[in-house]
Amino acid sequence: MNNIAKFEIVSREQFTADAVNALDIDDNTIQEAFGRVMIPKRATAGSAGYDFYSPFDIELEAGKSILIPTGIKTKMDAGWVLLLFPRSGLGFKYRFQLDNSVGVIDQDYYGNPKNEGHIMAKMTNDGREGKILTIKAGQAFMQGVFVPFGTADEEEVTEQRVSGFGSTTR
Repeated sequence: MNNIAKFEIVSREQFTADAVNALDIDDNTIQEAFGRVMIPKRATAGSAGYDFYSPFDIELEAGKSILIPTGIKTKMDAGWVLLLFPRSGLGFKYRFQLDNSVGVIDQDYYGNPKNEGHIMAKMTNDGREGKILTIKAGQAFMQGVFVPFGTADEEEVTEQRVSGFGSTTR
């Protein structure tokens, strides 16, 4: 199998800045969470998805959303994309979902000057039963699948990414 990607941990400074903006927590908690950032990995040899682990303890009431800084970025070969999905068990039990349905991490997101390519996940507990979703630090909550993609004939894209999330529509 050819290796087409590599996961890396973002800098402590980037993680701290993103966690401060995303969550209402103190600096001590953020620094402890940074120490718990884990590189995504597959659970079994046959797994397509790489599990992403929460660096924070999370309690999320039904109908509420959270922006989770993962502490992870990924460098990919050209022609590949990383697609992000909630873990299926959390989806079944809590209707836990990514707010943009499927996360799309482009190859040129890595190393951008705005956020190093830090993968953030905005997720919602959309459960109808009122159950509180609890995710412990170190627990897998999302999975990423690398997928090759093609382009259309006669395409002339010359723009270069200069920003982070949502930058391609500006």
